[in-house]
Amino acid sequence: MPNKFRIAVRKFDPFETFIQKVWQSFCIDSGCKLELEAIPMDLHPLYESTLGEQNGLQNGDWDVGLISTDWISEAQKHQKIINLNLFLEENPPDDFPHGWPQALLGMQNFNDQIYGLPFHDGPECLIYRKDLFENENEKLAFKKAYGRELAPPRTWDESLEVAHFFQRPEEGLYGTVLAAFPDGHNTVFDLCLQIWARGGEIINDDGNVNVDTKIAEEGLAYYIKLSKDKNAIHPESSMMDSVKSGMAFARGEVAFMVNWFGFAAMCEVDEISKVKGCVDIIPVPAGKNGKGVSLNVYWMYTIGAGSKNKKVAYDFIRFAVNAQNDKLLTLEGGIGCRKSTWNDKEINISVPYYHKLNFLHNNSYTLPRKAHWVEIAVVIDEIVMSAMSPDQSIKKILENGQIKIKAIEEKHA
Repeated sequence: MPNKFRIAVRKFDPFETFIQKVWQSFCIDSGCKLELEAIPMDLHPLYESTLGEQNGLQNGDWDVGLISTDWISEAQKHQKIINLNLFLEENPPDDFPHGWPQALLGMQNFNDQIYGLPFHDGPECLIYRKDLFENENEKLAFKKAYGRELAPPRTWDESLEVAHFFQRPEEGLYGTVLAAFPDGHNTVFDLCLQIWARGGEIINDDGNVNVDTKIAEEGLAYYIKLSKDKNAIHPESSMMDSVKSGMAFARGEVAFMVNWFGFAAMCEVDEISKVKGCVDIIPVPAGKNGKGVSLNVYWMYTIGAGSKNKKVAYDFIRFAVNAQNDKLLTLEGGIGCRKSTWNDKEINISVPYYHKLNFLHNNSYTLPRKAHWVEIAVVIDEIVMSAMSPDQSIKKILENGQIKIKAIEEKHA
């Protein structure tokens, strides 16, 4: 019986089908006889299995891990994944690094030591249904109700108004949806977006995370108001992560949402989509005295420090990121990372707004690159959850949360 080659995969149908197809092609191309075992997992189990309690990348459970940029600093600092430089010097992927946008090369680069190659891109944006927003009857009804033209919301205040207009549970349609499941990602990202949209920062002058600010208080108050508004959001938002909320949009249940670009593109290529040809994107809404900015988080291939198949792992990754396979990922419903994919004619016909990736990246922020970011994200998650059913004021919740964050920063100083 052949030995197994194990890959830890983010649970998402396009990722899963892509990995299976590319592995099959890789084995035909290379003659590899290893049997693939690709295990899809939701975010928290994926983290625990690869980097957390089970520490699978370091102890040899996984040959390759698909990990997010907000985990990469921890993985690199604690030597849970390998430095790819020797492999890259001996046999780099075609057109590396120039074939990729600079925005997708920075987070895995530590003093010119490369610890991962880009797998899946997709900054955050506002995704909306053109068939609703461009419908003449909807436009007339909205103007009669609100005294202005119906348009995809450019501010968070407009978002609430438009969500109210489209909230029609009797029709199976909801104004918007949140990925509010507390998994250390989505609620954290949403609070960051609310702070940035109002012109704030989450890093202070000392380089430490600080959420005990007036702008953070305003942003969190708005997020809680939206999340509790039964006349605006999908009723299952509190149980949804980004994938589940994206699937709700693809099923035609939501008028608009702030989510990853990949869930817009998925609507054009996935067979389950009921909104194919009806989707477009604009930047994340702006807050008062701020601007709409995106969040640049991407997924990458990494090789486990404990893998007994490191050469095969690199050869597979090198094969998986070639131009043909990068394009295939997009056609499967993911988001390829090469410039050639972004500019591909077929892709831009299938996904007419694909060219907007450049704009989104040019107006995006990144999360702090800290090896203890996951610990801080847990606290921010707790802050948001506490504010959902507060025994204290939002100001006090932020103050108490900041005490915990400060202790984490000092512990790792």
